[in-house]
Amino acid sequence: MSLRQTADYLGVSPGALYQMRHTGDGPPGFKVGARVRYRRAEVDAWLDARRDAPRPVA
Repeated sequence: MSLRQTADYLGVSPGALYQMRHTGDGPPGFKVGARVRYRRAEVDAWLDARRDAPRPVA
């Protein structure tokens, strides 16, 4: 996915995703020529790793 597609998928601005990439806080991406690309499976895995822990049922 492109940077814009990934940003839309995550519900953040392309600038925010670029900043997350720069600081190392975002999903893993790679460059193809001058463009940054993301694999959807890696973005989903990155999201899963940040999921809140399930809350105990009372």
